[in-house]
Amino acid sequence: MLVLTRKQDESILLGKNTEKHVLGIEEGKVKLGIDAPRDVEIHRKEIYIQIQEENRAASIPPKELGSIHVKELFRKLDKKEQK
Repeated sequence: MLVLTRKQDESILLGKNTEKHVLGIEEGKVKLGIDAPRDVEIHRKEIYIQIQEENRAASIPPKELGSIHVKELFRKLDKKEQK
């Protein structure tokens, strides 16, 4: 881990296109500003972890599907839509 000390109105660069600015320091809190390209996702760590957990949960098939083959499942859905 790289540890840097910055004062208010100073910044650091991550790569060529991402800059972190120290905007203010009040009551033990640091206010940061981040300049990054639009395609760079920026999340608070706790939100990022929550997104990852939800993605993992969504990738686990529901138990009621059991061993039904995916093609069979779609056949059943198609039959329902045709009625």
